[in-house]
Amino acid sequence: MSSLARFLFYNILVRFVVSIVLGVNVRNRHRLPKAGPAIVVANHNSHLDTMVLTTLFPARLLHLIKPVAAMDYFLTSPLMSWFALRVIGIVPLKRKRDTPEENLLQPIYDALDERRILIFFPEGSRGEAEVMSDIKSGIARLAAKYPEIPIVPVVMHGLGKALPKGETLLVPFFCDVYVGEPIQWNGDHDAYMELVKQRFKELDQEGQPAEWL
Repeated sequence: MSSLARFLFYNILVRFVVSIVLGVNVRNRHRLPKAGPAIVVANHNSHLDTMVLTTLFPARLLHLIKPVAAMDYFLTSPLMSWFALRVIGIVPLKRKRDTPEENLLQPIYDALDERRILIFFPEGSRGEAEVMSDIKSGIARLAAKYPEIPIVPVVMHGLGKALPKGETLLVPFFCDVYVGEPIQWNGDHDAYMELVKQRFKELDQEGQPAEWL
């Protein structure tokens, strides 16, 4: 039942909204992972981000796609938990440890070991529309543990205006998506963080959204 609900949600409702209501242009779609395990790292301005990123993949890969999301935000009631886990398909992540020994990234490790394609927002939470916040160090820890797994950066423009944080009314606004080359682990935590930031900056500057309008 949940598999069917997820299929219908993404392949009928979400694809209709993304393709018809919004409209999306994608540069270098071919750089997206074609199998798991893999991680797509993207900027985060809107609840639409996960939906758009998921629809960039063919429907046959939907069972592999797992967005990483905050447990305390999405698992707040039985109905919300069912929808987040079974329909959206999130990997629920705690923001705070229950014990000093607890590894908050363990659910991500488990998903990667299951050969999933993760959608990961390194800013942690939605920020100001069309402005990228500081990147947290979790992505470097993942790269160090899984140096062989492709980590593909993506920058999106427009979704922060279509449905910004704190708003519930969708405003049709065209979205541009820029997909970068995988960012390989270089063996140094700080240097890798700088590399990730640089790649995001380059993708952000790759083209002006107004050129597509």
